[in-house]
Amino acid sequence: MTPSTPFEQLGREVIVLEAEALQTLARRIDGQFAEACRLILACHGRVIVIGMGKSGHIGGKIAATLASTGTPAFFVHPGEASHGDLGMITPPDVVLAISNSGETEEILTLLPIIKRMGVKLIGLTGKLESSLARQSDAVLYAGVEKEACPHNLAPTASTTAALAVGDALAVALLKSRGFTPEDFARAHPAGSLGRRLLLYVGDVMHTGAAIPKVTEDASLREALLEMTGKGLGMTGVLDRDGRLVGIFTDGDLRRVLNRGVDVYRAAIAEVMTRNPKTTRADRLAAETVQLMRSLKINGLFVVDEDNRVLGALNMHDLFRAGVI
Repeated sequence: MTPSTPFEQLGREVIVLEAEALQTLARRIDGQFAEACRLILACHGRVIVIGMGKSGHIGGKIAATLASTGTPAFFVHPGEASHGDLGMITPPDVVLAISNSGETEEILTLLPIIKRMGVKLIGLTGKLESSLARQSDAVLYAGVEKEACPHNLAPTASTTAALAVGDALAVALLKSRGFTPEDFARAHPAGSLGRRLLLYVGDVMHTGAAIPKVTEDASLREALLEMTGKGLGMTGVLDRDGRLVGIFTDGDLRRVLNRGVDVYRAAIAEVMTRNPKTTRADRLAAETVQLMRSLKINGLFVVDEDNRVLGALNMHDLFRAGVI
């Protein structure tokens, strides 16, 4: 093995130091954390997160995490708040102010106004004796013994601690609200989870003239032309009432050819697979993927309660939709 370089050792030291800071932080979660949760759950407005510098960057992430997990929240820059953006804060809101020192001037300037409005204040700070802590209705303590910076100056361990407290707050609120994966998906419709939980078969399937289908008195040749024309690698076989009675796929064609069947003379009813597996339009597309994988098939027809064909889809459709 190659000996560790100074860079590798320094990197490990930073991660170990921050991990130790988080372990210490976990032991400090107390009644003040619970009070912060209660204040937010009782809030009829939004959680307004404020912070300067690195704390502001952490605040933006905390606000985004809260918003995506069922707690309406957004970030307000305290410097801009003093020049008009304070109007974004209303009496029903709760303010989450982040300052490691608890003495950030831009934040302290806002506190008297916030308090006069009757807005509840949660302070996230590394100093329990600070001005921010004294004026807060609940204090989230995120103090660390030292920064990972060798000069104990650059915010490193302290910002990691603040971020972890924000995550803890968001998850505690999420569980208290009974927030579900479906709720999360509605806030992330463009993400992979959103596609898995929000897309239904009816959103993906081919409909109308794009459905490959022939009647049960059709010839195998006619069925092959329908399969080729529609490009789904299969065709449905329907009775006179439009009900699905069979399916013929590319795999069936290979088996027919291996048996020496005359494709020009055979009838589709002689070679189709009867009573094929189907799905419903109101079924989650992700569930249909699992069904197809378990059956080792590449395509399905979508039917109604009377087994009449409403649509068709294959694995390629589900892949293009981002479900797979």
